[in-house]
Amino acid sequence: MNTLKDSGREHVGRFPQKFADLTDQTLFGDMWKRTQLTPRERSLVTVAALVALYRLEQLPFHLSRALDNGLSDDELEEVMTHLAFYSGWPTAASGLKQLRDVQASRAPSQG
Repeated sequence: MNTLKDSGREHVGRFPQKFADLTDQTLFGDMWKRTQLTPRERSLVTVAALVALYRLEQLPFHLSRALDNGLSDDELEEVMTHLAFYSGWPTAASGLKQLRDVQASRAPSQG
């Protein structure tokens, strides 16, 4: 499993240095390491927030991180289904599409 810091740097590398530093040091270096929530719980909250707010650009990174942090495909699918009633059907459907894309990218190659 990659460290959050390495993943954060890679994910925001195209942004200005200060933004990348804040991402590494404050977001992934502080918030994600606080002990009040486990990384698994933080992933659940983050995915739900991104879907509910329709922030799809960040979603694949966090869906993959959620799977790495121990959330199952079934749990993530249930999050999307639950959110359909709170954030709207199209929002949840878009989240499910992103989840399917992440699942496909993580599947072992058939070759």
